[in-house]
Amino acid sequence: APGVYQLASLLVELDTSDEASQILCADALYQMGCVEEAHKLLLLALSRNPQRSPILARLALLQLKKGFVYDGNQLLKKVIKIGETSCLLPIMEIFKDEDRKLMQTHCRFRALTILKDKQED
Repeated sequence: APGVYQLASLLVELDTSDEASQILCADALYQMGCVEEAHKLLLLALSRNPQRSPILARLALLQLKKGFVYDGNQLLKKVIKIGETSCLLPIMEIFKDEDRKLMQTHCRFRALTILKDKQED
């Protein structure tokens, strides 16, 4: 992760608008345990393009990890509304095991809650 971070940082310096390099840099920071720095970088990338599902999904995980369930839910709703949920599977491979389980458990619980509410209606 440190080598990936160094390379991605250089790429970001060369082209500050390169979203892929920013995401790669944020992923490396996350892997190194620098969650706050990753969060700030993703927010910067999101400010340039607020409809990017890969960024929103990563931010959702970071919000869930911090215990901000409502914020995480809102970000996941945006991903679903945009309709680009295919980004979730590759992102799940990047997440650490405990975070992957957190996201899977959270999404499963929310899905069951939605289904239960619809059955009651």
